[in-house]
Amino acid sequence: MPGTGTAVNAAAVLLGAALGRLAGDRLPQRTRDLVTDGLGLVTLLIAGTSAMAVLDPDLAAAVGDSAPMLVVLGAVLLGGIVGSLLRLEQRVEGLGAWLQRRLAGDTGSAERQRFVEGFVISSLIFCTGPLTILGSLNDGLGKGADELYLKSALDGFAAVAFAAAFGWGVAASVLTLVVVQGSLTLAGLGLGDVLPDAELAALTATGGLLLVGVALRLLDLKPVAVADLLPALALAPLLTAAVGALR
Repeated sequence: MPGTGTAVNAAAVLLGAALGRLAGDRLPQRTRDLVTDGLGLVTLLIAGTSAMAVLDPDLAAAVGDSAPMLVVLGAVLLGGIVGSLLRLEQRVEGLGAWLQRRLAGDTGSAERQRFVEGFVISSLIFCTGPLTILGSLNDGLGKGADELYLKSALDGFAAVAFAAAFGWGVAASVLTLVVVQGSLTLAGLGLGDVLPDAELAALTATGGLLLVGVALRLLDLKPVAVADLLPALALAPLLTAAVGALR
């Protein structure tokens, strides 16, 4: 049944966040920081493997051997401009702050920032990977939710670690997950097939770069406004199709 994968994914994140929150209260700050660093390194590894899709032979065949990097570059730059003009990062952070006030009431600024950071980072990690897009589309197409079940297991374990470091903001990211994956599942219901391999490779590579930005935030190296770059995920397959049509 379409939507089952997203429901299981949301339940896994909530369960993981609850377990992580219970564990987090018993962990010293240095341990929480180490957990966050570990998550940053793993996110960087996942980002690297996803970004390698820029070398996919189907993508090279569609746009030319020298164009895949330029397609991803164009998607990231144009997507960043669009996202910045739309102030997506500011809006996502504002949503996180609003949820914090609604769910946790008035707390100190440090606790509020922790909630917002947990919400933003978790939303980005849970919703920008290739499993999110391909799994949700396939779920809507009636091809099964195997990808989303795999994603549920990964997200559940990640939620444990994130909630130990960031608290209940991780659980609040379920709202973003349901909206994004639910929308993609509905889109899948109206599609005859999934994206062509070349366009999917461009999307995957672009998503990998966005995850690099998330990793930099987790490692406290640079606060990349990853939410402002999210339009790049839509532009990457569009640019691939456009370049392929012009060849």
